[in-house]
Amino acid sequence: MITYDRLFIAGSWEAPSDPGLLDIRSPHDQSVIGRAAQARPADIDRAVAAARAAFDEGPWPRTAPADRIAVLRRLNALREEEAETIAGLISAENGSAAWFTRAGQPGLTRQAEAYLRAAEAFGWEETLESGSAVRTVVRREPVGVVAAVIPWNSPFSSAMAKILPALLAGNTVVLKVSPENSLSMGLLAGLLERSGLPDGVISVLPADRETSEYLVTHRDVDKIAFTGSTRAGRRIAALAGEQLKRVSLELGGKSAAILLPDADVDRAVQGLRFASLLNNGESCIAQTRVLAPRGRYEEVVTGLKGLVESLKVGDPADPDTFIGPMIRRDQQQRVRDYIEAGIAEGARLVTGGPGIPPGLEQGNYVTPTVFADVDNSMRIAREEIFGPVLVVIPYDDEDEAVRIADDSEYGLSGGVWSADDAHALEIARRLRTGTVTVNGAAISFDGPFGGYKASGIGREYGAVGLAQYVEHKSVTLPASAA
Repeated sequence: MITYDRLFIAGSWEAPSDPGLLDIRSPHDQSVIGRAAQARPADIDRAVAAARAAFDEGPWPRTAPADRIAVLRRLNALREEEAETIAGLISAENGSAAWFTRAGQPGLTRQAEAYLRAAEAFGWEETLESGSAVRTVVRREPVGVVAAVIPWNSPFSSAMAKILPALLAGNTVVLKVSPENSLSMGLLAGLLERSGLPDGVISVLPADRETSEYLVTHRDVDKIAFTGSTRAGRRIAALAGEQLKRVSLELGGKSAAILLPDADVDRAVQGLRFASLLNNGESCIAQTRVLAPRGRYEEVVTGLKGLVESLKVGDPADPDTFIGPMIRRDQQQRVRDYIEAGIAEGARLVTGGPGIPPGLEQGNYVTPTVFADVDNSMRIAREEIFGPVLVVIPYDDEDEAVRIADDSEYGLSGGVWSADDAHALEIARRLRTGTVTVNGAAISFDGPFGGYKASGIGREYGAVGLAQYVEHKSVTLPASAA
């Protein structure tokens, strides 16, 4: 049992305005694994006021970039020391399988190192020589107070994707996390406390949706950085527009994996085990629409059926488990409702279904499911299910495959499988989506990550992600000025 009865506000642990504690329950068996204080608007006011003062009057925005980099490098080292604990907490809170949370720890290191490299090479101040009577000094300065709002499905990755570039750029941050992640994010707050950040620079607050809206509309917040559903992103974009706040949004997806006619189906199916079903399917980048050439369609369907039926569903702490429970009962019911909708729409149920796996009724479990004979107009092909449900869609030629892949309001991720990497790259270039993997290649943290269309605004990771947290100032001087 872990208890956080205080909130991490402005660099120290403070009594919450509401002394009540939220029970954090295991998605595996509903047992209470911890209790934690939750932030209310009064706590948001304290955190934002401290962040405003720390930005306007404190040392952090005026600290040399090299010194900021050193502090964030220390934070990354502290996180690495706690990698096993972090992985265990996220499994316990989210139901994410242990293989996934442990595999994610080196990824967090790569993510941080990419941001640190970008900060070291970043042009914080540059002089442009135009050959005229003036010269221009271009400065990249911090935006101000950042409200970073993250979802529950991958809390450490989402948190670090925002606080690292924001802090490296010299901003101050109020990080709003999901109530479900109160324990792992409490651990993150402790690491931030030890990292050497000045007082006021960062707060970590678990809170509900209403308190989140209070934060993003706060008049002293200069930028909103949000990861979550497209529906919530639309709301945040509208609120930001009213106040002309800077905003970046990483939203939902319904990504397609295109298997070209020359693809190695066995290799592709094994790759989709991770690309489509990582984190129990509760992943915005999951490639849940599998586009298969009509001449090899049943081969692909049979391969996916065998794959899904081979995956162990159960206790996320078990090292043999591949798919754990959904995080909450409502999410479990949401996935089951989509499976029922797919059956009602006439898709062929290849394996799985709306039933709960035998012996796992106490937890938030669903049965991993594959649908075939799916038309791209069906709800199961258009809406983000956020669970282990795959749909297989046939196509006749490559042009049709690209059309189907792009026939979506989303554009976050995608994949292409082929025996010819160069040809796969040609297809990838045609797709209207922010990230495409070829033959299962891992996503690089040095490259930008984000979405087209309703999958978001702005980018994360590397130099492009860092640039989301700066303002550009031009200072023009006479060319003769010293």
